[in-house]
Amino acid sequence: MGEVMNEVALDTIRPVLGVTTSVLGRAWQARLDEAGELRAMTLAQAHGLPDLLARVLAAREIGVDRVTAYLSPKLRDLLSDPSTLVDMDKAVHRLAHAVAAHEHVALFGDYDVDGACSVALFGSYLRDLGCELSFHIPDRLTEGYGPNVEAVTALARQGASLLVTLDCGTMSHAPLAEAKRLGLDVIVIDHHLASENLPPADAIVNPNRQDDLSGLTMLCAAGVAFVVLVALNRELRRRNFFTAERPEPDLFAALDLVALATIADVMPLKGLNRAFVRQGLAVMKARGRLGLRALADVARLDGEPTPYHLAFLLGPRINAGGRIGEASLGARLLMSRDEGEANAMAATLDGLNSERRVIEEQALEAALAQAQAALSEGDPPIILAHAPDWHPGVVGLVAARLKERHRRPAFAFAVAPDGTMTGSGRSIEGADLGRAVAAAVEAGHALKGGGHAMAAGVTLPSGGSRTFLDFISQRLKNAVEAGRAKSALMVDALATAAGASPDLIATLERAGPFGAGSPEPVVALGAHMLADVAVVGAGHVRVRLRAPDGASLSGIAFRAAEEPLGQALLAARGGRLHVAGTLSVDRWGGSERAQMRIIDAARA
Repeated sequence: MGEVMNEVALDTIRPVLGVTTSVLGRAWQARLDEAGELRAMTLAQAHGLPDLLARVLAAREIGVDRVTAYLSPKLRDLLSDPSTLVDMDKAVHRLAHAVAAHEHVALFGDYDVDGACSVALFGSYLRDLGCELSFHIPDRLTEGYGPNVEAVTALARQGASLLVTLDCGTMSHAPLAEAKRLGLDVIVIDHHLASENLPPADAIVNPNRQDDLSGLTMLCAAGVAFVVLVALNRELRRRNFFTAERPEPDLFAALDLVALATIADVMPLKGLNRAFVRQGLAVMKARGRLGLRALADVARLDGEPTPYHLAFLLGPRINAGGRIGEASLGARLLMSRDEGEANAMAATLDGLNSERRVIEEQALEAALAQAQAALSEGDPPIILAHAPDWHPGVVGLVAARLKERHRRPAFAFAVAPDGTMTGSGRSIEGADLGRAVAAAVEAGHALKGGGHAMAAGVTLPSGGSRTFLDFISQRLKNAVEAGRAKSALMVDALATAAGASPDLIATLERAGPFGAGSPEPVVALGAHMLADVAVVGAGHVRVRLRAPDGASLSGIAFRAAEEPLGQALLAARGGRLHVAGTLSVDRWGGSERAQMRIIDAARA
């Protein structure tokens, strides 16, 4: 690792390696400015940290007094009193009564990973304490997002006395009014943006309520549900509910679900979320949950789980049920207590995910053509693509790919036979898409919609795409311009193939987990030769990066074969390029090797 350490200081030169325009049109900039360099030096000296680790912490503005807590985040230090959330005590008292009376509780969740994890988290807890349980995950195509009158009526007919909505319900006025009319008590547990006018419910626990001052706005729904269960556990303990024969549930063991939901819903990995994910990954490593174990096996997840695995291997497979299959599959898998059943559901989800990839690629090809046509006429702040033959279950993924390709917010819509358009948007840092969509609904430019800063769902009237696009573009124009101006690739350190070792990666991982709000450290390799360049798998480009001293490092650029990055790598076979990316450990056949996920390259 010493070779890397000797070269790290070189990235104080700006731009890094002299790269002002990479193959993706970006400058490479050192993540630390001069003040940051001084912070890093102070951290290294005060805590005896390796230089690179100190640099990563300094880039995240971690002060000397916060280093220990940051490197070892603990729930007990970061989880404030649950009662600071508005309506928490109301929700907990009603739930405690339901548990004590073994009531029939109905859960209504969303069809994405956060919804499935929230339902599994809450459902497993209530089931283990003797409640009769039923749950409903709406079909994306026939029911759409959130509670609906028909489903609520069906749950009431099944004998439920309490309805709990998870990852939805904050804007569901008519369905919840119907639930109350049918005699159901209603608790909403959600994290989506809320308007001032809330639906009828006995309690609405949502840190994004306008009157909530808890400071927990960064939690996903599963995170909010976990906090509710912490408070419920406390209340049941106060009531002497737990006994030797009826022990207190192990909430710590449920953190695998909270971690998965936090990563899949792209929540910022700061504060409490870092503790959720760090400790949730440790729980997941033990492979105690049958459903996640089965899913990890079909996804060929080898070694310790990482945020990358959650985001790109496990999350998409759970989502596949809600996108193109049976919406409840994910929640059922995560709650399963039968190994054979779990293996069968995991295999089904794996097959659906493969089918989803084909459908997504077909839609993406047309969406990229529409985006290119829009860009040829100017530099729009927002990209919008739509088609009548796109599957509504993949439009969010198409929007994400458009956003990644063109580095600006993007929407993709499926058009129904009546002309109405159902779609999703994905955003860049600094452009709050959820608030913009909520404003469009209030202004009458969308029939319904909502979300959070980085993602939103929306339904438009027939012929309403141009009006909606103009409204969103005008509202987010300045934020998008500011965000794109900061789109330089931020580099944490320079290294060589010899220095990029498993030991170096272990050092970097001490500052993890990495994800939204806490990006993976980016390492740049200067003037390495590209040997053995080839297209593998589903359009990935694999290379062998060779340093002047002969040391080599495996690298891969995912889904890049037809992209500018992949084309540049293929064209440079046998030549030299500056290459930038993130490092991970490839575990295969009992051995460990470092590898780079290549995210950019530039002429040497």
